[in-house]
Amino acid sequence: MGNSGGSLTARSTGGLHQLMRAAGFTGIDDNKALAEGWQVTDFADAGQHSLAYLVRHTGAPAVLMSFHDSDVGFVEALTPDGTSWEGLLNRETAESYDIPLDHFPVEPAVAGALAWSAAAGLTPDEQAIRQTLTASALFAEELSAALLAALGLPGTAQPPQARVRPST
Repeated sequence: MGNSGGSLTARSTGGLHQLMRAAGFTGIDDNKALAEGWQVTDFADAGQHSLAYLVRHTGAPAVLMSFHDSDVGFVEALTPDGTSWEGLLNRETAESYDIPLDHFPVEPAVAGALAWSAAAGLTPDEQAIRQTLTASALFAEELSAALLAALGLPGTAQPPQARVRPST
């Protein structure tokens, strides 16, 4: 059985775990530092408004990825000015779970990701974002890592392309 929790990527100068707990996150793991104050933290579960609470209290943008058994990833991103977007990772596998793909259209997700990255002061790669949102991988977490790199998050590296393949 795979991961059914999630990961939060946020910029914070400290006290992120305390803010995450106050926002309704549970099962919080250690932070992995990226660069320029960005951190990735795995968690077991999050509340419906956890991302909004966290962004409001940190005053910084964040990306939340929720995983369904490591097969599918649901992406939510938000900035303090309200720029937000949603996406789906591993669409082909999501379809086998009867997840309605029309609820997660690719082009609005790409446009939202580009706007979110710009609002977060990052330099995104539009082609890599689109590829990640349409690609397939054995584990959704592989696509998650590729998406963070495509969004321009400092300290992330694009995973090997051999593991992340375009969807057919």
